[in-house]
Amino acid sequence: MPSTFESLKILSDPTRLRLVSLLRQEELSVGEMQTITLLGQSRISSQLNSMAKTGLLASRREGRSVFYRINRDLSRPVTELIRVALEGCAESPEFLADEVNLRRAIAKREELVKINFEQVAGRFDRSYGPGRSWQAFGNLLLHVFPPLTVADLGSGEGLLAELLALRAKQVIAVDNSPKMIEYGQRKSREKGLDNLEFRLGDLAAPPIDDTSVDLVIISQALHHTATPQQAVESSWRILRSGGRLAILDLLRHNYEETRSLYGDLWLGFLDSELQEWLENAGFSAVDVSRVAREPEPPHFETLLALGTKLESLADSPPDDN
Repeated sequence: MPSTFESLKILSDPTRLRLVSLLRQEELSVGEMQTITLLGQSRISSQLNSMAKTGLLASRREGRSVFYRINRDLSRPVTELIRVALEGCAESPEFLADEVNLRRAIAKREELVKINFEQVAGRFDRSYGPGRSWQAFGNLLLHVFPPLTVADLGSGEGLLAELLALRAKQVIAVDNSPKMIEYGQRKSREKGLDNLEFRLGDLAAPPIDDTSVDLVIISQALHHTATPQQAVESSWRILRSGGRLAILDLLRHNYEETRSLYGDLWLGFLDSELQEWLENAGFSAVDVSRVAREPEPPHFETLLALGTKLESLADSPPDDN
């Protein structure tokens, strides 16, 4: 077991302290800790090995993964030292982000059935079959899509809105560019999409009535608004009880050229940021996943964030009695 002095040396390193904080709450694999902390795998493994040698951590192997936890047989002084050290770091930004990502990691682990999109896509591309195409798959999914009222916020020229309008009850496309709105309106008239309406406005304050839509989609538009958190809150406002928010946007990156090339205001977002914004806005069943990665540099990755607006007492009809 580590002595008090050895424990002091261990806890003096910020990285080891972050890992101890996580492992004090949950047994985790190296891969899970990498996802939670966004630290490199070799860095995490090195710190874990050094702490395991002192007896601070215990480990077990399950298949190809090794799971770590705080040793349950630590002395009382060492346990108290860990508690005090972690209390002093609890409000730091890194520790707060780790807490959010830890909840996400545990939620994902507890899912009994989850489709791995990358594996499915990989199998699709590897083998040819007559009539197999993404176009066919897209039409299949489109036809099982329920007839909902959908808000497409930051719609641009309305490509996604047009596809949704083929099946949806109504689609409201919102964009802050008059040219995009004019172009989208013209195309929807040409295609006879009477259930598609374009409205000029900001996705952070969409011109849509409260509790009037079933689904809000913000696809690759959140990084163009100055107030992304407000856009999430506005999505809650316009959704009916039971409605869902779906956000597709970039994972945080360092490619500064996107600001000048595409007018991006944000260089993507962290998983934990989207998770916190949805939870703080009131969404339940929040799930944030990395769903795509471009094969060519700078290897942009795409996040999918989902949340459901559950019925609250404020949404319930008044009691007549």
